[in-house]
Amino acid sequence: MLGLIAFAGLPPLAGLAAILVMMAGLSWLLLGHLRHLSALSAYARAVAAGEAANPPAAEPLALDPTLAPALTGALGALREREQSLAAHAALAERILAQLPDPLLLVNSDMRLRLANPAAEALYGGPLQGRDIVGVLRQPELLEAIDRILLGDPAETVEFTMPVPVERHFAAQVLPLPATAGETAMTLLLFQDVTKMVRADRLRADFVANASHEMRTPLSTLVGFIETLRGAAKDDSQARARFLGIMQEQAGRMARLVADLLSLSRIELNEHSVPTGTVRLDEVLAGVADSLAMKADARSMRIELPAGMAALPPVQGDSDELVQLFQNLIDNAIKYGKAGMPVSIEARPCPPAAAMTPARPAVAISVVDRGDGIPKEHLPRLTERFYRVDTARSRDLGGTGLGLAIVKHIVSRHRGALEIDSELGKGSRFTVYLPVAERVSAGARSAA
Repeated sequence: MLGLIAFAGLPPLAGLAAILVMMAGLSWLLLGHLRHLSALSAYARAVAAGEAANPPAAEPLALDPTLAPALTGALGALREREQSLAAHAALAERILAQLPDPLLLVNSDMRLRLANPAAEALYGGPLQGRDIVGVLRQPELLEAIDRILLGDPAETVEFTMPVPVERHFAAQVLPLPATAGETAMTLLLFQDVTKMVRADRLRADFVANASHEMRTPLSTLVGFIETLRGAAKDDSQARARFLGIMQEQAGRMARLVADLLSLSRIELNEHSVPTGTVRLDEVLAGVADSLAMKADARSMRIELPAGMAALPPVQGDSDELVQLFQNLIDNAIKYGKAGMPVSIEARPCPPAAAMTPARPAVAISVVDRGDGIPKEHLPRLTERFYRVDTARSRDLGGTGLGLAIVKHIVSRHRGALEIDSELGKGSRFTVYLPVAERVSAGARSAA
C-alpha cells in the first residue's frame, strides 16, 4: 500500500483505509487461533501442575486444526507415562517395605541412597543420605564396598553384630553399573544367618555338655545294673536300694536332657524379640500355685506382692516367663532356710532405673532367706553347669542350667537380671522386663 501511494499515485486516505481494513480482517482471522493457543497453554500448565483438566475444543477459525489434538495426545501420553512410573515406584516401595532382609544402596560418594525399613530397624534409622561410614561398624563390609566401587565383582561378606544380642549376617555386596544421570552404586543385601550359626554352635555344645554331665549318672546306672545281674542278683534288700538309686539317676538324666533342650530352644530364638503381651500377676500367681506343695514340704510359704493386678503388662512370651519365675522361685525354695518365706516383690521402674534402654519396665524380685552366696561367685552364677556347691546342688536335684535358662530368657526379652546376696541373710534375684510397647507409648503420650 505504501508503494502504491508513493509510486502509483494512490490517494493516501484510500491507502490508509485499505491498510486498516486489511489489519482488521487479519486480526479477525487470527483471533480464534490466538484464543485457541491461550487455551492450549492453560491446559498444558494445568497438566504440568498435576491438576485435572479437559483439553480445549478446537476453534473453527484456528490456523492449524491438528495442533490441539497433537498437544492433547502428547500431554495425555506424558501423563500416562508419569502415572505408570509413579505406580511402578509405589510398587517398588511396597516390595522393599515387605522385604524381611535389610537392603542398603550406597552411591559413589559413600552415602546411603536407599534403605528399606528392615535396614532402618537394624541400624536405628532413618538412614537415607547418611554417610555409610557412620552407619556400618564392620570394616570388612566397608572394604568390600570400596572394592565394588573400584570395579571388582560381587562378593559375600559374613559379619557379626554383638549388641544388643549377638546376630550373624551374610551380606551380598553387588555392583550397580552407572546409567544415564546416575553414577555407579553398590547394593548391600543382608541375610540373617543367626539361626543357622546358633544351631551349629548349639549342636556342638549340646553334645559336649550332655556327654560330660551324663557320664556320672550313666556310669552309676551301668554299675548297678551289672551288680543286680551278678552279686546282688538274689539280694532283695540290695535290689530295692539299688533300684531307688537308679530311678533317682534316671530322673536326673531326664531333667538334664529337658533343661538342655529348653536352653537350646531359647538360645536359638534369642535374637527374636517376643511380641506378645503378658500380665505378670497371672504368671506369678500360677507359678506360686504350682510350687506351693514343694514349699509346704519345707514349711515355707510363697509371699506374693500386694497390688499385683495394678502392674502394667510386659512384652514377652508367657511360657518362657513362667519358666523363668519357676526356676527362680524353685531355687529360692531349695536354697532358702526351712520355715522361712520366699518373698516376691514387684514395682514399676522408669527407664533410667530399669536397666533397659529407653523403656519403662517392671522389676520382679525373688528373695530367699538362705545362707547367701559369696560375692566372688555372683558373676558366674548364670554360666552353664556352674555351681557354688556341686554336691549340694546335685543332692537337691539341680542340673546347673536353671540360671543359664533365666539369663537367656531375660536376654531374649531385652530385659536385665540383677543378683545380690549377703552371707547369712539370703539372696535377691531381680528381673527387669520392658513394659508392653503400646502401654509405654500411651504413657509417653499422656506425659
